[in-house]
Amino acid sequence: MTDADLIIIGAGPAGLASAQYGARSMLSVLVLEHMAPGGQALLIDVLENYPGITLGKQSYEFCDDLHRQAVNFGAKFLNEGAAAILKDKDVFTVSLTNGQTRTARAIVLATGAKHRKLDVPGEDEYYGRGVSYCATCDGPFFKNKKIFVVGGGDAACDEAQYLSRLADQVIVVHRREKFRAQKALAERVLSNPKIEVRFNTIVKTIRGSKEPPGSKEPTGMGGKVSSLTLAKLDNGTETLLPEESADGVFIFTGTLPQTSLISGGSGGIKAELNEEGYVITDEKMAASVPGLFAAGDVRATPFRQIVTAAADGAIAARYASIYIDNLKGEAY
Repeated sequence: MTDADLIIIGAGPAGLASAQYGARSMLSVLVLEHMAPGGQALLIDVLENYPGITLGKQSYEFCDDLHRQAVNFGAKFLNEGAAAILKDKDVFTVSLTNGQTRTARAIVLATGAKHRKLDVPGEDEYYGRGVSYCATCDGPFFKNKKIFVVGGGDAACDEAQYLSRLADQVIVVHRREKFRAQKALAERVLSNPKIEVRFNTIVKTIRGSKEPPGSKEPTGMGGKVSSLTLAKLDNGTETLLPEESADGVFIFTGTLPQTSLISGGSGGIKAELNEEGYVITDEKMAASVPGLFAAGDVRATPFRQIVTAAADGAIAARYASIYIDNLKGEAY
C-alpha cells in the first residue's frame, strides 16, 4: 500500500489542474505545496488572457477556484515542501521538508521555473506595478507607453518585437556589445523603427511615482514604475547615466527551472533534462523515469502560459492514471 496513488509536487495552475483530473479519474491524489495554492500565478494582478475570462479576474480568485475544484473532486493538500524523491521498484518515496515521507505509484512534477532576476533596487518593490517578466500577460497594459526591455537572448528579442506593436516606445538594454539571440531575431529588433537598442548598458535602479522626496532606496509605496537609472559599461567600468522616465520594465534574462528534486542528488531519481535544465517529456508528459510526469513551466516547452500549464497538468494526470492502472493490472 502507498499513501496515495498520485503525488503532485507543486500547486500552481499545472499542479492544480493535474490534481483535479487525477481525482476525477478516481485516483487518491496528494498535492504538496510549501506556499499557498496558485504558485507564481498568485503574483499576477489581473488575469486577462485565459480563454473564457473576458472581463479579467483577480489571480487569487482564479487560483482559489482551481484549488476548490480539486478539493471538491477529492484531492488532498499538504502544506509541505519536497526535499527528495526516491524510487524502489514501482513505488516512489517523497521525503518532505519536515522529515516525514509519503509514498505513491506515480509523481507529477509541477514545480515551475523562477524568473532570473536582475537583483536591483526596485525590482521586487514594483513587481506587478510596472516590472514584468511576461509580455503576453502584461503588454496590453502598456499601450502607447514608454517601456524598457532588459535582455539579449531569443526571449528578449521576441518579446521586444511583440511589445513594439503595443507600446509607443521600446528601449532594449543589454549588458553585452551584441545580442545572444538568433541572427534573424536580432536583425528584426535592430531594424524595427519603434525599438531603440542600447548595448553595454545595465539597469541600476527602478523607481516609482510615489517615492518620498530624497529617498535613497525604492520603497514601492503604492505607486507604479516611473523611472529608472541605467549605467554604461566600458571595460568593466560603470558610468551612471541620468535618471530616465519609464512606464514599465520587462525583464527577460532567462528562467531557472526547479528541477533539483530529479537531478540525482542524495541518491534520488535522475530524469533527463535539456541543456537549459528543463525536464524532457513526451506528448503524454512522461519523463525518462517510468511513473514520473512533468507539467507546466518546469517542462521543456516552447510556450509558458497559465493556459498551457493547465493543459499539461490535465494530460499528465490522464497518463499517470493509465500508468497506475497498468501497474494494478487494470490496463484498458
